[in-house]
Amino acid sequence: MVSPAVEYPLLLVNLKTYRESLGERAVSLAKVSHKIAQETGICVALAPQYVDLRIVAESGVPVFAQHVDPITPGRNTGHSLPEAAADAGCAGTLINHSERQLPLDTIKAVVDRVKEVGLVAVVCVDTPEKAGKVASFGPDAIAIEPPELIGTGIPVSKAKPEIVSDSVEAVKAVNPGVRVLCGAGITSGEDVSAALRLGAEGILVASGVVKAGDLGKKLRDLAEAMRG
Repeated sequence: MVSPAVEYPLLLVNLKTYRESLGERAVSLAKVSHKIAQETGICVALAPQYVDLRIVAESGVPVFAQHVDPITPGRNTGHSLPEAAADAGCAGTLINHSERQLPLDTIKAVVDRVKEVGLVAVVCVDTPEKAGKVASFGPDAIAIEPPELIGTGIPVSKAKPEIVSDSVEAVKAVNPGVRVLCGAGITSGEDVSAALRLGAEGILVASGVVKAGDLGKKLRDLAEAMRG
């Protein structure tokens, strides 16, 4: 299965393990995302549970694994193989989310394996300093997410705007080709606009979309804001 290309600005929705985004509900969200992407021209991608990757990918949206391990095919029971994610139709993977953190050397190993397989690597970090270090590994994008703001509805782009701008500066100083996404607490189009003004080239969201009463309306609000 060939995944649609990932484009920027990117609206990446992490479905985590919420009941609202499992199985057929993940598929329904994917169909809404695909429709909004077509209507707005903004790339909307989803990161569902591993068991839902293939059925969500069949909906026509770019799909990200929530995590993969730096392993090769073989005896690795219980691990997530990058090739398996690619075979399921993934366009990319999240790496080092605050709920699945990894040491720096492991982050580099995962990025290297992901690049071998041809997946887009989006590495999550919590500080501008770590963003600069990770940029040297050559991922496709780095998502800045202070963990204390995740799920709070308080966007980092407003509460701590310097973290976003400093991360952009740190990343571009090391590797200008690495994109920077803004995560943590983003729930509105206004939050998106603020993130883009600070130099972000996309956003990483989760509960603000998944738990929204009207998923379509929420996604459209965020996508429209990305159009400027």
